[in-house]
Amino acid sequence: MTTESPTILSAAVLDALGEIVGRDNLVYGPEELLVYECDAYTIEKQLPNVVVLPRNTAEVAAVVRLCAEHSLPIIPRGAGTSLSGTVLAVTGGVMIALTRMNRILQIDYRNRRALVEAGCVNAWITQAVKARGLFYAPDPSSQSACTIGGNVATNSGGPHTLKYGVTTNHVLGFEMVLPDGEVCWLGTRPEGGEDVAGFDLRGAFIGCEGMFGVVTRVLVGLSRAPQSFKTMMGVFESVDEASQAVSDIIAAGMVPGAMEMMDQLITQAVEAAYHFGFPLDAGAVLIIELDGLAAGLERQAARVIEICRANGAREVRLAKTEAERLELWKCRKRAFGAIGRLSPNFLTQDGVVPRSKLPEIMRFIRACSERQGLRIPNVFHAGDGNIHPLILYDERDPEQVRRALAAGHEILAKCVELGGSVSGEHGIGVEKIDFMAIQFTAADLAAMQMLRRVFDPGQRCNPHKMFPGSKRCSDFAPKKQAAA
Repeated sequence: MTTESPTILSAAVLDALGEIVGRDNLVYGPEELLVYECDAYTIEKQLPNVVVLPRNTAEVAAVVRLCAEHSLPIIPRGAGTSLSGTVLAVTGGVMIALTRMNRILQIDYRNRRALVEAGCVNAWITQAVKARGLFYAPDPSSQSACTIGGNVATNSGGPHTLKYGVTTNHVLGFEMVLPDGEVCWLGTRPEGGEDVAGFDLRGAFIGCEGMFGVVTRVLVGLSRAPQSFKTMMGVFESVDEASQAVSDIIAAGMVPGAMEMMDQLITQAVEAAYHFGFPLDAGAVLIIELDGLAAGLERQAARVIEICRANGAREVRLAKTEAERLELWKCRKRAFGAIGRLSPNFLTQDGVVPRSKLPEIMRFIRACSERQGLRIPNVFHAGDGNIHPLILYDERDPEQVRRALAAGHEILAKCVELGGSVSGEHGIGVEKIDFMAIQFTAADLAAMQMLRRVFDPGQRCNPHKMFPGSKRCSDFAPKKQAAA
């Protein structure tokens, strides 16, 4: 690493940054910087030295060149909804927040694509093209706030990943600023065709967690909106029964748009918050959405209901109207917000297991909850085995923090043991660094590091993320604080 101690920012550099973007587009007061001390992974916190709010690519490039001249770390940041400390300024540095670069620049209806700035909010794209029967498929639960640049950095997924895939399946190309300030384009250009010769550097960049450069503009693919939907809510006595229903639906040859599961604790919290009508005594609720051509969808829905009932569903409700369907999805996507009724803090994981192992990992999570003395409600993408246990704790109690971290470690280790992965969509960030050496060989990690150095030889771009040996905020804390 090039930065092994806290970054010091001189007054001259601060003045130079102000000249590039304007003093009103700098955030550097300690109180104002608190907003940027962490993302949605709140266990580790660290202030950047300054936050820069550029308005165009030229300003981003100028800022990056200045940082290169002074060997300063840069931390690209979007809306801060990431869940693994991906945008944490571990040793301080210059944070480049792209939220003011938020325009939809061009919509190409004929070729079904749109050119947007990195700070464009995910949901805005679908809103802009909905009237023409199109939509942007990746739909993270934070889609009303998260931005496209951040989606590219973490290869975001969402409930409809099962059928439509993740961000990399819908990003055609993008403009980026390399860590030396050079501006380049990877993938399909807005004015070009679909085919790109040579290596797929676009694909290599997506999911790099901001360690290769700063994304400024993105060309996204648009999809034709489904003609019809059949959205159902199955009510089960147990997570095991609901999990078996998921496997049987896939085995029957159907690929729903989404299959989402909520256990009893999260269902109760969601119902208390949003009053949809979820059954409070159900062991699990399974949301299943079929979409596509209207012809044949009724028959598929009947088959899904039959499979759910064969697996012990006591009730399967079919959304009667579009408004009811949208309300059901609104409740599901606000599930994390409802946790505030249960606990002041939560730590969420996003490990992945084979679908057939869902009952086993759910039983393990229940045992872990009892072992650590912490409640762990679950809401997750059941269709692709992407779990989201929400470990509840109070950050004011150091012992609860310790147990929450221990629970998260145990759950992720079990995911790997069951043949899965430690992350399906949230990324590694600072949170899961230790697991990289468990999931990958030393040769794998060396190859990843070599690729990173192709883009960022000095490793100044979003440093101390993903790889074993990277620094943590605790490494730079005062000894007394670290011991606490």
